[in-house]
Amino acid sequence: MTTENVDRHYLRMPHSERGMVVGLFGGSFNPPHQGHALVAEIALKRLGLDQLWWMVTPGNPLKSRNQLAPLAERIAESERVAADPRVKVTAFEQTLGTSYTANTLARVKARNPHVHFIWIMGADSLQTFHKWQKWQEIARTFPIAVIDRPGATLSFLSSKMARTFDFARVDEDDARVLWKKRAPAWTFIHGPRSGLSSTAIRNGSSHSDAE
Repeated sequence: MTTENVDRHYLRMPHSERGMVVGLFGGSFNPPHQGHALVAEIALKRLGLDQLWWMVTPGNPLKSRNQLAPLAERIAESERVAADPRVKVTAFEQTLGTSYTANTLARVKARNPHVHFIWIMGADSLQTFHKWQKWQEIARTFPIAVIDRPGATLSFLSSKMARTFDFARVDEDDARVLWKKRAPAWTFIHGPRSGLSSTAIRNGSSHSDAE
């Protein structure tokens, strides 16, 4: 995938300071929409984040790339959607050459040993999380915050990840101290939900039960 139209600063890992609490919110964002912005907003507020890295991925290994918009386009649209100054839109995974989350998180951890990271994902992703490469390794790298999404509320009870790591679940009321927990540790955060879906938008609609 070409990066000739991507500003170089998007291809570098965002700067963070020692002791910061940083959320990692990855996805293809194809296209990004207000549902994604709502997840970011809830994460910033409920987790007490200093920053949220909005990680626009080169492509999801579990999804077809036939309808994948150019990286530069998805970055530009993400910047328009993610208005909070604490949100740092980035595509550094393209430079790392990693397409799997486990590899990306390992690199992030190695480069930022004094930063407290939390992996953030929508509840619709939790349903299929066990299909991700090295998914248990991901769960053991950083604490995870799962944000509620339409049609996926019960996934925190039924998903394989939730059952496997039931012992590591942190009460939602303690979400602001999740960063202090040693992985594996995860929480499910309820809140306002948007029915917007990238898939539905690409198909000419605006709403769907899940991404």
